[in-house]
Amino acid sequence: MSNGRHLAKDLSWQAHPRRMCPRTASCGCTQMRFCPFAQRVHLVLDAKQIPYHSIYINLTEKPEWLLDKNPQGKVPALEIVREPGPPVLTESLLICEYLDEQYPLRPLYPRDPLKKVQDKILIERFGTVLGAFFRASDGGELEPFWSGLDTYERELSRRGTDFFGGEQTGILDYMIWPWCERLELLKLQRGEDYNYDEERFPQLTLWLERMKRDPAVMAFYMEAEVQAEFLRTRSLGQPNYNLLVKDA
Repeated sequence: MSNGRHLAKDLSWQAHPRRMCPRTASCGCTQMRFCPFAQRVHLVLDAKQIPYHSIYINLTEKPEWLLDKNPQGKVPALEIVREPGPPVLTESLLICEYLDEQYPLRPLYPRDPLKKVQDKILIERFGTVLGAFFRASDGGELEPFWSGLDTYERELSRRGTDFFGGEQTGILDYMIWPWCERLELLKLQRGEDYNYDEERFPQLTLWLERMKRDPAVMAFYMEAEVQAEFLRTRSLGQPNYNLLVKDA
């Protein structure tokens, strides 16, 4: 991993990812530290203990080389440094599925084809839930977000396991976690309006505490106050991408 400093325009060629990525790394992950979609990829990389190097990007002033490697300029992006090219993958869900297939030890997707499809359906359905989260975060109604979480409360209860993946975390756990981690941020943003109900979500409440102890989650966990400060600077038009860098 890098020190978390986000690279911007007009940096010297020594800052190019090919210069930064150590030979021991299997891939380079281009991301933005405060992006929940990039967090998905980071969680999978850490859970499967895949050697990698993070390259953090200032999305306001993207370095010129980023578009050469990734014309969309999106994060996350994964450069497979040991393959000819090397190829660059984008879209968090596609990257995570590739990593799980390419590195079969500690599988995250279920091996059973039916269960795998069922998890994929629940991951896809979460798209509407995170949309409701973003609206709630911007001051919209909270209930649509809670209604979306009802599906996952029922599913976790139906499975009767500590995690959606069973007795240990699986792909569904990691794909929905970044927004569940941000419940504390939502609480901070909404103040007295925040009305998360532990009686409505008994299984998810226990799941949240278990997830906080997961090594991959702990490696990338960010306090709500830090997330809120980044959003504050972004709302002012001057996002401080380097909040976590000691000399920022």
